[in-house]
Amino acid sequence: MPEGDTVLRTAERLHAALAGRALTYADLRVPRFATADLTGRTVTGVTARGKHLLTRLDDGLTLHSHLRMDGAWRVYDPGEHWRGGPTHQIRAVLANTEHTAVGYRLPVLELLRTRDEDRAVGHLGPDLLGPDWDPRTALRNLLATPRRPLGEALLDQRNLAGIGNVYMCELCFLARSTPWLAVGDLPPTVLTRLVATAKRLLEANRDRPTRTTTALAPGAAPARTRSPDRLFVYGRARRPCLRCGTPIRATGQDIRPAYWCPRCQSGPTP
Repeated sequence: MPEGDTVLRTAERLHAALAGRALTYADLRVPRFATADLTGRTVTGVTARGKHLLTRLDDGLTLHSHLRMDGAWRVYDPGEHWRGGPTHQIRAVLANTEHTAVGYRLPVLELLRTRDEDRAVGHLGPDLLGPDWDPRTALRNLLATPRRPLGEALLDQRNLAGIGNVYMCELCFLARSTPWLAVGDLPPTVLTRLVATAKRLLEANRDRPTRTTTALAPGAAPARTRSPDRLFVYGRARRPCLRCGTPIRATGQDIRPAYWCPRCQSGPTP
């Protein structure tokens, strides 16, 4: 599930493969832009903004993509077998003489003027991994709707950009609050610490191939625990809590299941 750290690594990988090189082949497999010819244009850079990817070209165009739940970009060397999925899942191909970038299952793919990028990302709050990060603004955004459930507020990219369902569940656990507790019911010091923890976790995981929170939260797990688990609650339904041993609970297996410990986390539950 792509979150801010995953998207940033994707942007860095695409930038290394494409930036400064002219496209020798380009194919956008979405009806609106299927006839667009980007061949010969040079990629000036690829950057992440929250969960959005912006691939900028030298003629003032930007290719905007979003991975959402299961989208992915893969980079291949010449002659390398494409392994990202079946052909019908490919939405974009960008190639130069050294690399080919293939976008799979991209729910959002559009061309826009670089000067108009705010149409795609201007609504986002401060980016946890971006140069615009401002914890005070993030706190103000979260507190603007104090009766909103904490988990919902954390997932709203207009408040702060980069948190997905994995980090939402883990942050609520570390704050000892269920995802359904109102933001305004959290003590101010806890909310301030939660925002700082979100920044620290994403920064620490930005270069890790496998995401972890258990190894990065001092004091969150007891010394008696030498668990190989990488996450405290996400994906651990019915398994014992690493802090207290109580079975982790989960909502129904919908597109965004929530996980929590009924003993360690206080607040409303479904």
